Amino acid sequence: MTGETMKFYKYHGLGNDYIVMDPAEAGPKPAPEQIRRICHRNYGIGSDGLLWGPIQAAGAPFRVRIFNPDGSEAEKSGNGLRIFARYLMDRGLIGEDPFVIATLGGDVTAQVSTGGRSVSVEMGQVSFDSRKIPVKGAPREIINERIDIDGEALVYCGATIGNPHCVIIDKDLDAGRVKTLGPKIEIHPVFPNRTNVQFAKVLNSSSLAIEIWERGAGYTLASGSSASAAAAVAHRLGLCGRNISVHMPGGVLDITIGDEFAVTMAGPVTRIGQGILDLEVFEHKDHTEKGFSGA
Repeated sequence: MTGETMKFYKYHGLGNDYIVMDPAEAGPKPAPEQIRRICHRNYGIGSDGLLWGPIQAAGAPFRVRIFNPDGSEAEKSGNGLRIFARYLMDRGLIGEDPFVIATLGGDVTAQVSTGGRSVSVEMGQVSFDSRKIPVKGAPREIINERIDIDGEALVYCGATIGNPHCVIIDKDLDAGRVKTLGPKIEIHPVFPNRTNVQFAKVLNSSSLAIEIWERGAGYTLASGSSASAAAAVAHRLGLCGRNISVHMPGGVLDITIGDEFAVTMAGPVTRIGQGILDLEVFEHKDHTEKGFSGA
């Protein structure tokens, strides 16, 4: 990493905040331990993740790499993609026409409107196939299966929209319960790539409330991929229709489920600001070095 500083931009989508770093301005990609420091809320800037992009090749779509605050790379992030789309508009790289973003979890089509305040993303198809999520065991759809956590039997559905999800339909939502059970479910051996976790309560046929434990990030106010997966599960179980408002602690996302569980997500993005990160932040270890968390 050359130079003494790195430029960054910060946005949030319903309280789920991301730092954007443009390779053209920031130099070489930060190492995982540097990403952990950048995302740390006491020893760095503080965020739920880092978006590294745009990475462009001639004739190819805009590409972004998405990193969790623990330094691991995520396949896809709904809020992250909305934020990245807004960033591209703010830099004058796109207008209000649909365009393609390439991610580790597949290409998506995004469209920015109302001057960047609202972004919709065609997130791709949700699959419940154990081989795609992945979930260990014989090939099957992961619908209403049992998982035991601390002696409690939980019924869950597995889904992927380019990244793994474990959705538990619950009558009552309790953030404390999610914070207790979420980290244990995330690393359960049945999920070889770990998993995002959503506890979901059906409000009516067109609305759903969820609490989220995000893989690599922890308890999260909002998540676009989580909202997409939970809505798809509710529709698959016959609990909700195709147009679902997903309520999260940070706000509401609108999810539309098309044919073969193709999901479109729409919601707001807010620009927080921009700044300069001094590389001195990486010089010294701190007391939480072994247990970094951005959440």
